[in-house]
Amino acid sequence: MPADTPRLTRPDGQKPKTGIIHLGLGAFYRAHGAIYIQEAMQASGGDWGIIGVSLMRPDQRDALAPQDFAYTAVEMGPKGETARVIDVLNGVLVARENPQAVLDAMAAASVKIVSLTVTEKGYCHEPSSGRLNRNHPDIVHDLAHAEQPTSAIGFLVRALEKRKSAGLPPFTVLCCDNLPENGRVVRGVVLEFAELISAELKDWIAAQGAFPSTMVDRIVPATKPEDITALSAKTGFYDASPVMHEPFRQWVVEDTFVHGARPDLGAVGVQLVDNVTPFEHMKLRCLNGTHSSLAYLGYLAGHETIADTVADPVFATFCKALWDQEITPGLHAPQGVSLADYTRALFERYSNPAIRHRTWQIAMDGSQKLPQRILGTIAENLAANRSIKGLALAVAAWMRYVGGVDEKGEVIDVRDPLAARLKSLSDAAATPREKVEALLAVREIFPASLAQNTAFTSALIENYSRLATQGARKTIEELQA
Repeated sequence: MPADTPRLTRPDGQKPKTGIIHLGLGAFYRAHGAIYIQEAMQASGGDWGIIGVSLMRPDQRDALAPQDFAYTAVEMGPKGETARVIDVLNGVLVARENPQAVLDAMAAASVKIVSLTVTEKGYCHEPSSGRLNRNHPDIVHDLAHAEQPTSAIGFLVRALEKRKSAGLPPFTVLCCDNLPENGRVVRGVVLEFAELISAELKDWIAAQGAFPSTMVDRIVPATKPEDITALSAKTGFYDASPVMHEPFRQWVVEDTFVHGARPDLGAVGVQLVDNVTPFEHMKLRCLNGTHSSLAYLGYLAGHETIADTVADPVFATFCKALWDQEITPGLHAPQGVSLADYTRALFERYSNPAIRHRTWQIAMDGSQKLPQRILGTIAENLAANRSIKGLALAVAAWMRYVGGVDEKGEVIDVRDPLAARLKSLSDAAATPREKVEALLAVREIFPASLAQNTAFTSALIENYSRLATQGARKTIEELQA
């Protein structure tokens, strides 16, 4: 912190009571959900203050505590930036330091919602099936240590157990991660975990709990040191943990909450719907599917950000072809939505030069993301006899990426819960065919029905071979010829 620059402080005003606990207090939620909640209270009142929970590290708490948990959200548009202070956070707890404090906060009578952004891997489930991974070390630990859970699922179930014992209703579990039918998936793993404790607890959660599915959308690149320096120069205050985000935002929420208790989300633009699935499929496949495709291929080709990648005409044409030929033909658009308009708007967002969204950042945790972002589309296209050539190339690029060496022979810092296993499988195989077949055998990612499909396997082997011999950009050019 610069010696002559005052620290950002919370604006004057009384804090609202805490009504929401949020697990996984990262940049995305602070640039998306937290802003919506603050605006909803400004519009209609209510006690919906948020206590954030960092499941592992104290970094966020330590950065925000000297600022009384206020922070700056910076909207980064093509024509400039707009900053505003967000003061909806009442505090941040660190679960690894004091799990009991987290359970007590979640079990408080004033808390009506527990929301989550813990990434796909944070649900301790098998991405290919959606079921609880009962052998996951955190799940094994949490079943044995009721008062010291470590996983998001452990905290949810143990806190619900405390509420049941106290005669309180359950809180609504509001998942804000990119999982298909995320509410249904989280409900499933929560009930599986609860049943391992007691059938009575499971039945109580099933009968009285609520797990609305949601769709969230806003591009939030990682905050860099130079962002903090520039913001300080602009505002005259030092903020240790600002968030940067694009102008666009969207939140679609199934309007199913325990006793109907929620902020007035509709007043601030949240779409409250009966069924989020059409919105979610559109976003997961159109945005997240092409984001991941561009991330792996773009990284291999040497592009640092998504904006850099789509500025390359070869990649721009590839992205648009994915939408037109492989993704949108299998989608049912939500009522009143034009898929052509939606994808045009997405391309404009990708091209925003102010958003430096790194391909390496998007490439993280691919083993958890591929099933819902890309593999589901591929399976449906194969069944309908539609093209998979571009998406198969994206999967082959992921296979090259997790091998841990880029096109220049330099080491890739692969961040993935299965990174060591995937690299070992790749290293042990000698030929493109052997590497592809070894990775396809990872059932947590690839269901047998897809892994054994000869058209898919052949496309992967051919694309992997081309990527290995001529690189990503040349392979895409040939694909489009």
